[in-house]
Amino acid sequence: MPETSQEQLQTIVSDLPLILAGPVLRKVTPQEITLWLAVSSPLDGTFTLHRASEEEACFEADLASGHHVRIGQHAWIYQVTFHGEFPADTPLEYDLLTQSGSLAKLQPSLLYGTEQRVSFIIKPRADYILHGSCRNPHYPSKDSLVAADTQLESQAIEERPSLLMLSGDQIYADHVAGAMLDAIQQVIERLGLYDETFEKARIQSASELYQHPYNFYLRDKILPHYFEGGEEIIDKLPALGRWLRRRVPVFSSRESGNHLISLSEFMAMYLLVWSPVLWRCVNPLRLQESQFNWGGETLPSQWQQLWMKETPEITAFVEGLPQVQRLLAHLPTYMIFDDHDITDDWNLTVGWEQAAYSDPFSRRIIGNGLVSYWLCQGWGNAPEKFDETFLTHAMRYFDEPDSDNQDSFIDYLYRFEGWHYTVATTPKMVVLDTRTRRWRSESTMNKPSGLMDWEALLEFHQELIDESAVIVVSAAPMFGVKFIETLQRLMTWLGRPLIVDAENWMAHPGSANTMISIFTHSKTPTNFVILSGDVHYSFAYDVKLRFRKSSPNIYQITASGIKNEFPERLLRICDFLDRILYSPRSPLNWFTKRKRLKIYKRDPDLDNDHRLINRSAIGEVRLDDKGKPIDIAILTAEGRRVSFPPINRRGKAGL
Repeated sequence: MPETSQEQLQTIVSDLPLILAGPVLRKVTPQEITLWLAVSSPLDGTFTLHRASEEEACFEADLASGHHVRIGQHAWIYQVTFHGEFPADTPLEYDLLTQSGSLAKLQPSLLYGTEQRVSFIIKPRADYILHGSCRNPHYPSKDSLVAADTQLESQAIEERPSLLMLSGDQIYADHVAGAMLDAIQQVIERLGLYDETFEKARIQSASELYQHPYNFYLRDKILPHYFEGGEEIIDKLPALGRWLRRRVPVFSSRESGNHLISLSEFMAMYLLVWSPVLWRCVNPLRLQESQFNWGGETLPSQWQQLWMKETPEITAFVEGLPQVQRLLAHLPTYMIFDDHDITDDWNLTVGWEQAAYSDPFSRRIIGNGLVSYWLCQGWGNAPEKFDETFLTHAMRYFDEPDSDNQDSFIDYLYRFEGWHYTVATTPKMVVLDTRTRRWRSESTMNKPSGLMDWEALLEFHQELIDESAVIVVSAAPMFGVKFIETLQRLMTWLGRPLIVDAENWMAHPGSANTMISIFTHSKTPTNFVILSGDVHYSFAYDVKLRFRKSSPNIYQITASGIKNEFPERLLRICDFLDRILYSPRSPLNWFTKRKRLKIYKRDPDLDNDHRLINRSAIGEVRLDDKGKPIDIAILTAEGRRVSFPPINRRGKAGL
């Protein structure tokens, strides 16, 4: 990145707004309130909390008392947790009073209607939840978070959801539109986000990458490759065999031409998908105005055409961001990663892991994804889990952002086992890490790993003991579509699990059997509500145990994606064949790992016979006082509500 003069720096600072993204309301309980913000200069001011419509604050705290991390010359991330005794089930309002003005002055678009301050409510009971995953900015559909904000605006504060649960793929680091990547790099330059150097890569630094002819759509030529089979196989091959070895990319995404690489790129993308502010500071037509000339070369015509196709979708996405920013400021929000937050097929097989983590370049890229996840998502879920030891490792890098400190922090993150967490609502919400603590296959490097290993599953089981009801958040559905799982099993048998994203709870015998055993344990809850995403379609199942009169009630509720969908024709074929091949009386059911379970599939209240709903949407779940769903629905991006009525109302069921 070229050096900037002092005069230019002063111009940049004076032009930048104080709040770049946020505030995002994160963990909220009667004892603590957590806010996340990205700002262009250190915060100096006061957080004030008010009972609704009362001018006098009932709580005040210094904004500078929270943790903050500097990520560039003009960019800081603040994670501020306020401790106190806060009233539950009472309309509240908060404000940030800074030298630049109040929050209402700095961001008037954050307020609903006649609000003077941002309003929220602390609900210890999780009786109404919004949930969803998979938000791809350039997918050709509307943004369901905008629909959620429109609905929230029409609700009385007492009627609002208890929380919003984002269950994975909050960003698509491996599938980035050209105009988005250009905006990311303009933000990096504008904020002076940190440069970094790379070891054993075709590029030496991030700044070199941004000027490279392969910068747009051709990064798959820069990203690392490996020889399939591993070095231990290669050593045994004769010379001809070595010549015939297949060289394959470490990153398996088919859309990796714009894969995020540097930490600054990951950070800039988070700022751009949660807030409209920085979009006003960039030129989205920069490359088009230069006739697609980059790095001294003209972008090939096929990529120019793709750029022009993606750009209208990015434009529409940006138009909805003021509402997304407003929603996240008003509603307590929790998050967990899935693969696209880092890269497609993250930790899917042992072979993938060995290839990815043995190469310094891919190890750094994945690590950058984890660092950005912690800063923008993980930290706010459970701030208490990131103790002084964790923060010491983090601040060693951010205080002195060189390559050695960056690698050291990333190494620490690879050993960290605290991404899962529990939300102390009623019912308790247990959020699972199904990505970094996997049950690896011992038979072959090419088989899918179990989504959680033995130790992680035991810890999960301990969270359930003696609870009457629980909400479980698993990015991938615990109980999915059997026909699709069969296809994934077939492709795994053929040695190509990465082609069909063959990761589901039933793909690994150890984790599948252990998970089912947990549900059958005598001391586990009466009511399980499982919230999932990942698959890009929505459905609802009721699950019972066979041969047991006192079976727990298990509800698999899947809402996906917020801004993404499954290929329509393929999904309709899978839906039809699943009905035919896995009907209640089909003997094929006895060849699945779920044969101890009865699975009843809810029919949505639509005029067709589709059970798998293929629309960008966000899920809604309402629970009774025993933690049992009384309303399961999705709110589509167009604002239509589709519900999944109880099976006994419609008289239909499937296995």
